[in-house]
Amino acid sequence: MTLALSAHRLHPLRWLGLILISINLSGCNEGLRQRIGIGSKTSPDNTPVVSDPPKSAPLQPGTNVIVIAVEQVGPAVVRIDTVKRIANPLGNFFGGGPPIQRQAGQGSGFITRSDGLIFTNAHVVDGAERVSVTLPDGRSYSGKVLGGDPLTDVAVVKVVAKKLPVAPLGNSNNIKPGQWAIAIGNPLGLNNTVTAGIISSVDRTNALGGGQRVPYIQTDAAVNPGNSGGPLINASGQVIGINTAIKVAPGGGLSFAVPINLAKRIAQQIVGRGQASHPYIGVRLQSLTPQLAKEINATGGACQVPEVNAVLVVEVMSRSPADKAGVRQCDLIREVNGEVVRDPSQVQLAVDRGEVGKPMPLTLERNNKTIELIVKPAELPRQG
Repeated sequence: MTLALSAHRLHPLRWLGLILISINLSGCNEGLRQRIGIGSKTSPDNTPVVSDPPKSAPLQPGTNVIVIAVEQVGPAVVRIDTVKRIANPLGNFFGGGPPIQRQAGQGSGFITRSDGLIFTNAHVVDGAERVSVTLPDGRSYSGKVLGGDPLTDVAVVKVVAKKLPVAPLGNSNNIKPGQWAIAIGNPLGLNNTVTAGIISSVDRTNALGGGQRVPYIQTDAAVNPGNSGGPLINASGQVIGINTAIKVAPGGGLSFAVPINLAKRIAQQIVGRGQASHPYIGVRLQSLTPQLAKEINATGGACQVPEVNAVLVVEVMSRSPADKAGVRQCDLIREVNGEVVRDPSQVQLAVDRGEVGKPMPLTLERNNKTIELIVKPAELPRQG
């Protein structure tokens, strides 16, 4: 009984000792506490503070129209590799190599039909002996050039395939300066490159020299060799043009695209009958200004014109559609097919939108009188 009582009374003393030890340790410095393993393991942070903490939550990313547009069109943008036969002017002379050499080239294109119809530039595939088409997912096909049009630089390539991704075509008549312009292609061998800018201008008929049959779309999106034939798309993920040419200038460059409505019309002709059709009426034109009119009238020649801004007929080709319709030198062309024209490029484009053999009304001014004529455009003779 006594032993039990003694044992019971030892317990409070033991707890008292532990309490005293705990109290005593709490007064020790942090270094001792860490050495015996009960202190907090902290290390001083000497990293300098260089910014204040944010006062509000970061902005959440919104919808990026460029990303969505690229996701929609990108899978249908292809790389086109070509092998062309070119003449070597030094062939067989002084070790200059063979007279005919093979040259590799590369460009871009985009699929417009799931069974393998592809739009590209004519200069990408012109004279190609072999054409290879590679999709972004790695699939590769041998391509056949159905035809190309050097005047508009549009070509159509076909591969044997099914259920391919397709780039939806938009309406290039609706585009306006300031809208987004997104280019996708394979510039400088860098596949599936995306650049973006804005539509800088439309209907640039004088972008690459006079006499153009293309009302180019001008953009400031970066385009380089290898982008040729690739799509220019809008913020809705629709193709509005084919990237075709660039103009390099100090500090930057400008790029030009064939409007997709024109490219589609040329492609339909190539697929339907193997070649593009271009109407012509057979006149040489000059932009008339009041100053030029004064100079013409001062010569005392047969041609006397009003001192206005207009389109002057300088020459009419013998036995041409215009000649047969009664168009004369010194006439002023005011309208073509019901479309008001103010410069020779507009006349060219209006005629090109017509059809071979289909009557086309012309409104002329001759000796201060308005004259209505009907001309039937003929097929533009092919060079070469």
